[in-house]
Amino acid sequence: MKGLTAKEEEIMGFFWEKGPLFVKELLAYYDDPKPHFNTLSTIVRGLEEKGYLAHYTFGNTYQYYAVITEDGYRKGTLRNVVSKYFNNSFLSAVSSLVKEEDISLDDLKKLIQEVEEGNK
Repeated sequence: MKGLTAKEEEIMGFFWEKGPLFVKELLAYYDDPKPHFNTLSTIVRGLEEKGYLAHYTFGNTYQYYAVITEDGYRKGTLRNVVSKYFNNSFLSAVSSLVKEEDISLDDLKKLIQEVEEGNK
């Protein structure tokens, strides 16, 4: 599945948080200056083409809804990053995070404990 731009992620956030929406309803979630209706409509149609949204038809208007859950998107994005930058190695990704973020030994132990408990 194709990745999302920052603006597309922002819009998907509204669908994940609020549920099905008409494009005109999206405008209410923006501060002034609000984006133009046509701009939002174009982005929403693009999200549908990418497979992130689908719609219900109400007369001559559409109510869009998320097809992909936020958790599903997050997992897919993480898989893509690990594949692209860490040669499909989650161990390399975690190792890099540990080195770059100065994660303490105590935090690593907690992480291992959480994983072990989750696998039971």
